Amino acid sequence: PLPIAYEDSWAGLQWVAAHAKGNGPEPWLNEYVDYDKVFLGGESAGANIAHDVAIQATVSPLEGIKLVRLILIHPYFANEVPDKLIQYLYPTSTGTGDDPRLNPGVDPRLAKLACKKVLVCVAENDKLKDRGVAYYKSLLNSSGWRGNAELLETEGEDHCFHLFEPTLEKAKSFLSKLASFINDDVNE
Repeated sequence: PLPIAYEDSWAGLQWVAAHAKGNGPEPWLNEYVDYDKVFLGGESAGANIAHDVAIQATVSPLEGIKLVRLILIHPYFANEVPDKLIQYLYPTSTGTGDDPRLNPGVDPRLAKLACKKVLVCVAENDKLKDRGVAYYKSLLNSSGWRGNAELLETEGEDHCFHLFEPTLEKAKSFLSKLASFINDDVNE
Protein backbone atom coordinates (compact mmCIF):
# COMPACT_ATOMS: atom_id res chain seq x y z
CA PRO A 1 0.00 0.00 0.00
CA LEU A 2 0.94 3.63 -0.37
CA PRO A 3 3.10 5.46 0.59
CA ILE A 4 5.48 2.81 -0.85
CA ALA A 5 5.38 4.31 -4.38
CA TYR A 6 6.52 7.67 -2.98
CA GLU A 7 9.28 6.03 -0.96
CA ASP A 8 10.47 3.82 -3.84
CA SER A 9 10.57 6.77 -6.23
CA TRP A 10 12.56 8.86 -3.77
CA ALA A 11 14.96 5.92 -3.30
CA GLY A 12 15.30 5.73 -7.09
CA LEU A 13 16.35 9.37 -7.33
CA GLN A 14 18.78 8.86 -4.46
CA TRP A 15 20.28 5.94 -6.38
CA VAL A 16 20.69 8.13 -9.47
CA ALA A 17 22.27 10.87 -7.33
CA ALA A 18 24.83 8.37 -6.03
CA HIS A 19 26.36 8.52 -9.53
CA ALA A 20 26.79 12.32 -9.59
CA LYS A 21 30.47 12.15 -8.61
CA GLY A 22 31.18 9.51 -11.24
CA ASN A 23 31.58 6.55 -8.93
CA GLY A 24 28.13 4.93 -8.84
CA PRO A 25 27.42 1.28 -9.70
CA GLU A 26 26.05 2.03 -13.20
CA PRO A 27 28.85 3.14 -15.60
CA TRP A 28 26.47 4.72 -18.11
CA LEU A 29 25.09 7.09 -15.46
CA ASN A 30 28.60 7.92 -14.28
CA GLU A 31 29.73 8.91 -17.76
CA TYR A 32 26.81 10.45 -19.63
CA VAL A 33 24.30 12.15 -17.33
CA ASP A 34 24.29 15.92 -16.86
CA TYR A 35 23.42 16.16 -13.17
CA ASP A 36 23.06 19.93 -13.43
CA LYS A 37 19.95 19.44 -15.58
CA VAL A 38 17.72 16.85 -13.93
CA PHE A 39 14.06 16.65 -14.92
CA LEU A 40 11.26 14.86 -13.10
CA GLY A 41 7.95 14.01 -14.67
CA GLY A 42 4.98 11.75 -14.49
CA GLU A 43 1.49 11.11 -15.75
CA SER A 44 -1.71 10.85 -13.68
CA ALA A 45 -0.75 9.30 -10.31
CA GLY A 46 2.84 9.33 -11.57
CA ALA A 47 2.65 13.12 -11.79
CA ASN A 48 1.59 13.19 -8.15
CA ILE A 49 4.59 11.01 -7.28
CA ALA A 50 6.96 13.14 -9.39
CA HIS A 51 5.78 16.22 -7.51
CA ASP A 52 6.34 14.49 -4.17
CA VAL A 53 9.87 13.44 -5.18
CA ALA A 54 10.61 17.03 -6.21
CA ILE A 55 9.42 18.20 -2.78
CA GLN A 56 11.59 15.54 -1.09
CA ALA A 57 14.59 16.73 -3.12
CA THR A 58 13.84 20.27 -2.00
CA VAL A 59 13.60 19.36 1.69
CA SER A 60 16.55 16.94 1.59
CA PRO A 61 18.77 18.12 -1.29
CA LEU A 62 20.78 15.45 -3.03
CA GLU A 63 24.45 16.31 -3.42
CA GLY A 64 25.47 16.76 -7.02
CA ILE A 65 21.96 16.95 -8.50
CA LYS A 66 20.19 20.08 -9.67
CA LEU A 67 16.48 19.71 -10.41
CA VAL A 68 15.60 22.15 -13.15
CA ARG A 69 12.17 21.14 -14.44
CA LEU A 70 9.07 19.26 -13.39
CA ILE A 71 6.50 17.94 -15.89
CA LEU A 72 3.07 16.93 -14.61
CA ILE A 73 0.85 15.34 -17.24
CA HIS A 74 -2.84 15.04 -16.35
CA PRO A 75 -1.93 14.94 -12.64
CA TYR A 76 -3.94 13.18 -10.00
CA PHE A 77 -4.37 15.29 -6.89
CA ALA A 78 -7.06 14.98 -4.25
CA ASN A 79 -9.82 17.42 -3.45
CA GLU A 80 -12.19 17.72 -0.51
CA VAL A 81 -14.25 14.69 -1.57
CA PRO A 82 -12.87 11.45 -0.08
CA ASP A 83 -11.50 9.12 -2.75
CA LYS A 84 -12.39 5.58 -1.72
CA LEU A 85 -9.77 3.99 -3.97
CA ILE A 86 -7.03 6.19 -2.49
CA GLN A 87 -8.29 5.46 1.03
CA TYR A 88 -7.95 1.76 0.24
CA LEU A 89 -4.53 2.06 -1.45
CA TYR A 90 -3.20 4.58 1.07
CA PRO A 91 -4.71 3.57 4.43
CA THR A 92 -2.71 6.12 6.46
CA SER A 93 -4.19 9.01 4.44
CA THR A 94 -7.64 10.55 4.59
CA GLY A 95 -7.75 10.40 0.79
CA THR A 96 -8.84 14.03 0.72
CA GLY A 97 -7.33 17.43 0.12
CA ASP A 98 -5.94 17.77 3.64
CA ASP A 99 -3.05 15.40 2.81
CA PRO A 100 -0.05 17.40 1.49
CA ARG A 101 1.03 14.52 -0.76
CA LEU A 102 -2.37 14.43 -2.37
CA ASN A 103 -2.96 18.19 -2.36
CA PRO A 104 0.23 20.23 -2.66
CA GLY A 105 -1.82 23.40 -2.18
CA VAL A 106 -1.91 22.69 1.57
CA ASP A 107 1.80 21.89 1.76
CA PRO A 108 3.89 24.80 3.09
CA ARG A 109 6.96 23.28 1.40
CA LEU A 110 5.48 24.08 -2.03
CA ALA A 111 6.94 27.60 -1.87
CA LYS A 112 10.43 26.09 -1.65
CA LEU A 113 10.08 23.80 -4.70
CA ALA A 114 13.58 23.43 -6.15
CA CYS A 115 12.53 23.28 -9.81
CA LYS A 116 12.65 26.61 -11.58
CA LYS A 117 10.21 25.60 -14.32
CA VAL A 118 7.07 23.49 -14.05
CA LEU A 119 4.78 22.38 -16.85
CA VAL A 120 1.28 21.28 -15.83
CA CYS A 121 -0.66 19.56 -18.61
CA VAL A 122 -4.42 19.14 -18.46
CA ALA A 123 -7.06 17.92 -20.92
CA GLU A 124 -10.35 19.74 -21.35
CA ASN A 125 -12.57 16.68 -20.82
CA ASP A 126 -10.51 15.08 -18.05
CA LYS A 127 -12.41 14.79 -14.77
CA LEU A 128 -9.09 15.62 -13.04
CA LYS A 129 -8.55 18.82 -15.01
CA ASP A 130 -9.63 21.11 -12.16
CA ARG A 131 -7.13 19.47 -9.82
CA GLY A 132 -4.27 20.11 -12.23
CA VAL A 133 -5.38 23.72 -12.66
CA ALA A 134 -5.61 24.07 -8.85
CA TYR A 135 -2.04 22.79 -8.52
CA TYR A 136 -0.87 25.30 -11.13
CA LYS A 137 -2.64 28.16 -9.31
CA SER A 138 -1.30 27.02 -5.92
CA LEU A 139 2.20 27.10 -7.32
CA LEU A 140 1.78 30.57 -8.78
CA ASN A 141 0.23 31.87 -5.56
CA SER A 142 2.72 30.29 -3.18
CA SER A 143 4.78 32.94 -1.49
CA GLY A 144 8.44 32.35 -1.93
CA TRP A 145 8.54 30.21 -5.08
CA ARG A 146 10.51 32.09 -7.71
CA GLY A 147 10.02 29.73 -10.61
CA ASN A 148 8.02 29.83 -13.80
CA ALA A 149 4.93 27.65 -14.27
CA GLU A 150 3.15 26.90 -17.51
CA LEU A 151 -0.31 25.43 -17.97
CA LEU A 152 -0.88 23.47 -21.16
CA GLU A 153 -4.49 22.51 -21.89
CA THR A 154 -5.47 20.25 -24.76
CA GLU A 155 -8.98 21.08 -25.89
CA GLY A 156 -11.54 18.39 -26.58
CA GLU A 157 -9.48 15.55 -25.13
CA ASP A 158 -9.60 13.33 -22.05
CA HIS A 159 -7.21 11.86 -19.49
CA CYS A 160 -4.06 10.38 -21.05
CA PHE A 161 -5.52 10.74 -24.54
CA HIS A 162 -2.10 10.77 -26.20
CA LEU A 163 -1.36 7.27 -24.89
CA PHE A 164 -4.60 5.80 -26.18
CA GLU A 165 -4.56 7.60 -29.55
CA PRO A 166 -0.89 8.48 -30.25
CA THR A 167 -1.47 9.06 -33.97
CA LEU A 168 -4.02 11.84 -33.43
CA GLU A 169 -2.84 15.24 -34.59
CA LYS A 170 -3.53 16.61 -31.07
CA ALA A 171 -1.40 13.86 -29.54
CA LYS A 172 1.47 14.65 -31.91
CA SER A 173 1.16 18.35 -31.14
CA PHE A 174 1.04 17.64 -27.40
CA LEU A 175 4.19 15.49 -27.55
CA SER A 176 5.93 18.15 -29.62
CA LYS A 177 5.16 20.74 -26.92
CA LEU A 178 6.54 18.40 -24.24
CA ALA A 179 9.71 17.95 -26.27
CA SER A 180 10.04 21.72 -26.66
CA PHE A 181 9.70 22.22 -22.90
CA ILE A 182 12.51 19.72 -22.34
CA ASN A 183 14.73 20.95 -25.16
CA ASP A 184 14.46 24.61 -24.14
CA ASP A 185 16.46 23.83 -21.03
CA VAL A 186 18.86 21.41 -22.67
CA ASN A 187 19.82 24.12 -25.14
CA GLU A 188 20.25 26.89 -22.55
